[in-house]
This record gives sequence, structure tokens and C-alpha cells, in this order.
Amino acid sequence: MSDRYAIDSHKLVYHPQRVAHYLDAGDDWEKMKKIYPIYMEISPVGACNHRCTFCAVDYIGYQPVRLSLEATERTLTEMGQQGVKSVMFAGEGEPMLHTDIDRMVMAAAAAGIDTAMTTNASILSDKFIENALPVMSWIKASVNAGTAETYARIHQTKERDFGQVLANLKRMVDARRSGGYSCVLGAQILLLPENAAEVETLARICRDEIGLDYLVVKPYSQHAFSVTHVYQDLDYQGYAELRSRLAALNTEVFTVVYRENTMKKHDEGDAHRYNRCHATPAFWGYIMATGAVYGCSAYLLDPRFDYGNINESSFSTIWEGELRRKNFHFIRKELDIHECRLNCRMDEVNRYLDKLVKQDVQHINFI
Repeated sequence: MSDRYAIDSHKLVYHPQRVAHYLDAGDDWEKMKKIYPIYMEISPVGACNHRCTFCAVDYIGYQPVRLSLEATERTLTEMGQQGVKSVMFAGEGEPMLHTDIDRMVMAAAAAGIDTAMTTNASILSDKFIENALPVMSWIKASVNAGTAETYARIHQTKERDFGQVLANLKRMVDARRSGGYSCVLGAQILLLPENAAEVETLARICRDEIGLDYLVVKPYSQHAFSVTHVYQDLDYQGYAELRSRLAALNTEVFTVVYRENTMKKHDEGDAHRYNRCHATPAFWGYIMATGAVYGCSAYLLDPRFDYGNINESSFSTIWEGELRRKNFHFIRKELDIHECRLNCRMDEVNRYLDKLVKQDVQHINFI
């Protein structure tokens, strides 16, 4: 299947200068501290209006905390100045619950940062459509069923939310068309036993009724800290027929991105994994709704990955500070990669960097 956005792969290959700086830094902290992330995730709020059965961050507890607009705007401006290329608003909670989410998006765009969002799309304000949608790169909605009944069961919400989500997505598609905006609009479904029979239904809804650009079909990944373990033993080897049926739904303007590579890695487990994380703390970071800056979204609340707080310090002070230095040495010398989440967000990036660091292919100069 076509994956024009490289969702089932990675795009670090398009940032050779940053990679070169990383390789040159090696174990030298004085060089590494000046390497700022290409990509950041920001959680505007800790609260969520859904309680999805698969939620990886259920252990955080959906706390009713939110980032201040002032601290976020200041931090985004500084990020842009330091070379951060992209920000995704997502996180422990539902980003659309923040009443100033449109102004956060605008601040990121004003700083020269590409901006995106992952949302359950059950909430959508007029001011978001007017102010944020025109300047965003993409928005992806988590829609984990093809019927209202199954949706309510998986998202643990009311059945009427399913219709509201579809209507909100259609509003954005219509606004994009009328405004001539470039924001890519998509959806994703986590492939589970409860919704496997409805993936095709959802794909047709996304394509024919809403007019989205794509639907991502992705596997579950067990978070080490999650309260829920219902899906930890899922096996994705039996879905080849589904993949073929979904491929038939592709058109010139709509694609089903079936994450076959990620599913294969899920079923393989740790068999072909790298031995060290390279992405942290160099290429990405995460800001919680509390303002805490973490080096990895799989280790939220773990003090070893906590670098500081944007409510108390500038982003540069945090990123070049002592806590990140300690994390840098911890990851290089102590972290057991087998304790990390399988198929984490930086998995493909790590596989790519691992090859560059090891250079275990012979005759590499014969290009």
C-alpha cells in the first residue's frame, strides 16, 4: 500500500546535518547539549473526555492540569529559534479541551515550526477552524471503530460521540476545501479483536462520507507502565486478508496506510532490536501538561527522564541543563533497552541511527 507520508517508516534521513552533528558528538556532552530536537510532542491538558480501553497513559490518571498559554507561547518561540522543526499537540489528555489550543498552534506557526495534532475529534470549536486549521501541517483523529456501538465500547463513551466525531471531521474537510488550506486530514484505528471486522467500514466512511486523505491501521503496543494489559498478547500474523481488502479501497486521493512493518516488528518482539536508544536525548522531547520536559514519552513521570519545567526555566536552560546531561550518560551507559516500549515512536529512527553508528556493513565506501 502507498504510504506517501512515510508513517510506517521514518523521515530522519531528510535531516542529514542534524544526524551529522549527532554522530560527531558521540559521548561528548559539550557537543551533545547543543543538539536541539527536530520534533517535540506537547500535551496542552492532562484531562481527557474518553477512557479508551487501550490507553497507554492511563497510569498518569487524566489529571485536570493544563499548560499556561504564556509559558507555551514563550517556549514555542524559543524552540523555533533553537531549530526545533515540528510540534505535535497530543499527550496525556485531549488537546482540544484546552480553550487556547488555537493560539498555541498559531504561536508554533509564528515561530516557524510545523504543527500537527492527534485528537479524538469529539470537540471542535469555530475559532480552531478559523485560526488553527489554516496553519497546520496535519491533523489525525483516533477513531477506533466503524460503528457507534463498538466505538462507545472501545472509547468508553456515549454512542452519540461517534456521529459527532464524523461530523467534526467533515467540518474540517469542508473548511479546508473552502479556505484552500493545505492541512492533511486523516484518521487512525488501533487494530483490536473488537474492531477488526469494522476496519473496512471505517475506511469507506473516511473516504466516501468525510473525504479524509488517509486512514492508518496500526498495531497495539504495550506500555510498560500502563494499568491495562488486556491487549498485551495480541498477534497480528492473521490479518493478511484484511490488508488485501483494504488495499482495494485506495484511490488517487485516499490511502489506507496499513502498518505492516510495525505489525511485523510487534510479532517479532525483541529479536532484531538495537541495544541502545539513539533518539533520546538528541532528536525529540515531550512536554507534559504540567510543564515538565521529558526526553521520552514512554518514561513520563520517571525522574531519570525529567529535564525540568517550562514554568520555571527557559527551554534552552532545560535542554542544556544538568538533568538532561545525566539522562544522556544514563542512556549511553545504563539503560536496558529491553525495558523500553516495543515499537516506540522512535523505533525506526533508532534502527536507522544504529546502522550509522555501528557501520557493520562491509565496504561502505563503495556507494
